[in-house]
Amino acid sequence: MSTETKSPAPEQPEAAAAPEPKPNFMRLFGRYLTEANSVMVTVYSLLLAFLIGAILLIVSDEYTRSTYSYFFARPQDALSASWYLVRDSYLALFEGAILNLNTLDRFAAGTADFGDVLRPLSETLTYATPLIFTGLAVGLAFRAGLFNIGAQGQMIFGMMGALIVGFSLNLPAAIHLPLAVIAGAVAGGLFGAVPGVLKATTGAHEVISSIMLNNIAALFLVWAIGTDFLHSETKPDLVTKPVEDSAVMPTLLSSLNSSLRVNFSLVVGIAAAVFVWWLLSKSTFGFRIRAVGFNEHASATAGMRIGSTYSTTMAAAGALAGLAGAALSLGVGSGGITTNTALEYGFDGITVALLGRANPGGIVAAALLFGALKAGALSAQPDVPVDISTLLQAIIVLFIAAPALVKAILHLRTPRGGLVTLEAKGW
Repeated sequence: MSTETKSPAPEQPEAAAAPEPKPNFMRLFGRYLTEANSVMVTVYSLLLAFLIGAILLIVSDEYTRSTYSYFFARPQDALSASWYLVRDSYLALFEGAILNLNTLDRFAAGTADFGDVLRPLSETLTYATPLIFTGLAVGLAFRAGLFNIGAQGQMIFGMMGALIVGFSLNLPAAIHLPLAVIAGAVAGGLFGAVPGVLKATTGAHEVISSIMLNNIAALFLVWAIGTDFLHSETKPDLVTKPVEDSAVMPTLLSSLNSSLRVNFSLVVGIAAAVFVWWLLSKSTFGFRIRAVGFNEHASATAGMRIGSTYSTTMAAAGALAGLAGAALSLGVGSGGITTNTALEYGFDGITVALLGRANPGGIVAAALLFGALKAGALSAQPDVPVDISTLLQAIIVLFIAAPALVKAILHLRTPRGGLVTLEAKGW
């Protein structure tokens, strides 16, 4: 009796798994909107700042606040008063910074010229120009892990350097103006190099030394303006001599209207932002800055000179802040600078750098926003409190510096790379 052996049946190949459907654009966009990435944190910080600003406007207005005393009896009064207050306040900021709708109507009717229409935008660009330089000064240092809080003092010295060359020499404009601008950059760079050299040689923290240098610069300016060398020969007030006409920044829109103050400094600021972008992304020095900022110990192991990087980075940052001073003394302050000419542009540069994430393009955009807030707040007086601009800036910086707070408030998802924050590594 023979036994037959049956060969096993060949295994059937497994059915190929159905490919997962690719997410469509709307789904990807929706995920991006609900994620705490750097772009959305910045956008949500702006929206939250304007929302909180609206609440504070309502609380601070006596009439609107009084309507809430009988809210449950007539809620429409409180809601209507709140809406019109916030709408009119923010509309006044917009019209003072970008475009005045009444002026536009008058231009359409032929009772105003095009220069009048451009005046709010001109003021925004005028206030934004120094912020571009000081924001770049702070942002460049951030990329090396340094906190350049001394941009205010560097700007003051740049302002004085450009001013001295501007009024003490008599040269053709093609030589005089560039020389005055360079003098401002050199003066700011030398002053900015001091905290960098101190950090490289003694370990002194740049925040402490630059804060002290800010005070030194401010007090030195007060003393210098009172000297016979700088003090105006025709004005009894505490104001300096005016710069020569050959060293004055040419205005960009004065042919349309003589009151439009925006000048060639804006072009220099945009060029500086492009140069900083190239420096950080395309040059060997920029690579060294980014490497040291990312991990100074690994950079030292790779043979990079950390102290030299700190010194040169702070000098370059000081030169950028010095250009802000040159823009002031050769532009809007060409008739003579005072102790108030510098305002708080150096300190505002910190907020600009934070909002711009230390990216040159972001810094330019942030400077334009803060310039618009300043121009709008000044133009909207007395209807809108002038402090609303400072308040909005402070709230924006609060949220930008604490992305985890924005994530918690809006219940956003954590991005794959984690929350991105800007920080100086020297603490």
